[in-house]
Amino acid sequence: MMLEKVVIANRGEIALRILRACHALGIKTVAVHSTVDRNLKHVAMADESVCIGPPPSAHSYLDIPAIIAAAEVTDAQAIHPGYGFLSENADFAERVEKSGFIFIGPTADVIRMMGDKVEAIRAMKAAGVPCVPGSGGPLGEDGDENHRIARDIGYPVIIKAAGGGGGRGMRVVHTEATLLNAIVTTQSEAKAAFGNGQVYMEKFLENPRHVEVQVLADGQGQAIHLGERDCSMQRRHQKVVEEAPAPGITDAQREQIGRVCVDACLRIGYRGAGTFEFLYEDGAFYFIEMNTRIQVEHPVTEWVTGIDLVREQLLIAAGQKLSIQQSDVIIRGHAIECRVNAEDPDTFMPCPGLINHFHAPGGPGVRVDSHIYEGYRVPPNYDSMIGKLIVHGADRAQAIARMRVALGEMIVDGIKTNLPLQQRIMADRGFQLGGMNIHYLEKRLKEQQTSGLG
Repeated sequence: MMLEKVVIANRGEIALRILRACHALGIKTVAVHSTVDRNLKHVAMADESVCIGPPPSAHSYLDIPAIIAAAEVTDAQAIHPGYGFLSENADFAERVEKSGFIFIGPTADVIRMMGDKVEAIRAMKAAGVPCVPGSGGPLGEDGDENHRIARDIGYPVIIKAAGGGGGRGMRVVHTEATLLNAIVTTQSEAKAAFGNGQVYMEKFLENPRHVEVQVLADGQGQAIHLGERDCSMQRRHQKVVEEAPAPGITDAQREQIGRVCVDACLRIGYRGAGTFEFLYEDGAFYFIEMNTRIQVEHPVTEWVTGIDLVREQLLIAAGQKLSIQQSDVIIRGHAIECRVNAEDPDTFMPCPGLINHFHAPGGPGVRVDSHIYEGYRVPPNYDSMIGKLIVHGADRAQAIARMRVALGEMIVDGIKTNLPLQQRIMADRGFQLGGMNIHYLEKRLKEQQTSGLG
């Protein structure tokens, strides 16, 4: 069986990425879009398009009835959510399936389980996945008990929202005197932001790296891992640069943590592409969450494995068993991705506007995933990412060298972008050394005012 028509319930570069994968398989596409996005590249390239509302996401890309209606009026079979928006919304996945369509992703029950961080940790512990020492469940109102839990874990600790994500709903506590106030404050913020006031406590690792493992599972008893990525170059918990494989991870470590993730997929009945995110410190992995969707940084894994992850998502959704075995997955060379954002490289303020001139870099091992073009106006309504620049080299040094050349070639004129920042990161001695922790970039940015990156 093969899908015949897919609704792409997203926008920008990931929508274009999905469209290309569909067309390569002979699958027709339906692009849904807001009024401000009618000029997006994938909308013009799709077999059909449906306007689903005005620019605010709540009235378009987050409007579940509008997206399902678009699938109904176009006689589509399936809906691909991409990343962001409704991609990890269990209610959306459930309503898609109940409406008679295929949701290209895991089941609603699995999405719901992984979306609740407390339940996710419980499930991972039961599956044998290493987790950060913590409360093992939501915190109650007993102050003495919460103090005891914190003492057992050892300060510093971090209070996290059970329904949080993307770096939101977290508070670090260094002393016993500030613990109870931090819990109450985080609970209040979590209730307001996520509709779920539950919080839990974990040991705060002070110098970890962010290392994640990519998996594919067909929901029919087969699963594989595709190695790991390092996403430690972050600003305010948002990834800036990603690479694969992670510097310093041995083949034995990769196989061990990969096997643990595969076993967990089989235990929870996972289906589709997914990512296990870990903090990595002193040679040990600690699970923090699972992303039940395609990741922004999936191209670096595609470069080093030669496996098209979006294609595999589509085949799995069509009911096909995995055609790839673990022995087929071989890591070759090194890949790096730089996110390209429409923002001031120093203040990080978003910079929407008209792109007067755009030149994409080229050469061996260079890939550009972007929806922009000359004359395209970047709207102010959505995330500032306008593309991704990905390079591949025989080793990490060659990949960095190719990225420096590619960044120098890339031209986006008319708006400000973070390309100058990415150039500074590639030239930074710490980054070139590899293995820096998640706080490194933030620290270097603070030093930039006086000494600069380099």
